[in-house]
Amino acid sequence: MQPPAEHVHWLFATGFLILGLCLLGEAIVGPDVWRTRAWRAYLWPGIAFTLGVLMFPVMTFFTNSTIHMLAHGAWAQALMFAGAAELGLVRGKLTSPWWRLAMAFAFLVSGTAFLVHEQNAWFFQRSSFLHHLMGWTLVIGAAVPLARCVRPRSTAFGGAFAATFLLIAVMLYCDRDLAPIFGHLSPLAGVQHR
Repeated sequence: MQPPAEHVHWLFATGFLILGLCLLGEAIVGPDVWRTRAWRAYLWPGIAFTLGVLMFPVMTFFTNSTIHMLAHGAWAQALMFAGAAELGLVRGKLTSPWWRLAMAFAFLVSGTAFLVHEQNAWFFQRSSFLHHLMGWTLVIGAAVPLARCVRPRSTAFGGAFAATFLLIAVMLYCDRDLAPIFGHLSPLAGVQHR
């Protein structure tokens, strides 16, 4: 028995919430204090990499079309690449700060995948609206990790980076398979589940 897609979205929302809270903690106390415990430096890049790995079963078992499979595969690879680049920077295996551009790349790929794989209009149903909203949030939000490359110790950019993940988590928690958005549900969407 396959769980509803909203349950999978909520599981990933929890992952992004944890990721965003780790980044927010680091932004508030600063990287020097955050890294007084060595394992904390690996926390958020490891979570990002793990979310990418966990996206592969979603791609395999929870997709209903080729475009969905390609979108989930792109998310998986982009998250794994960005997480691995950040882990390499933390470990010292990668030395150039420009490797931080991997997260901006992951935001662009993820945002584009959200926009491309949602084939319905904004107000078709709630999940359509949220896919468009998350897509544009990530495409526009790609400027934040880009700014972090230029000013890595900026508290404002660190907070904005964390806030982007927290926003995505909130949007994923709002996802339901078939629900109205702002009181509107397309008659083509079907019968509302609840």
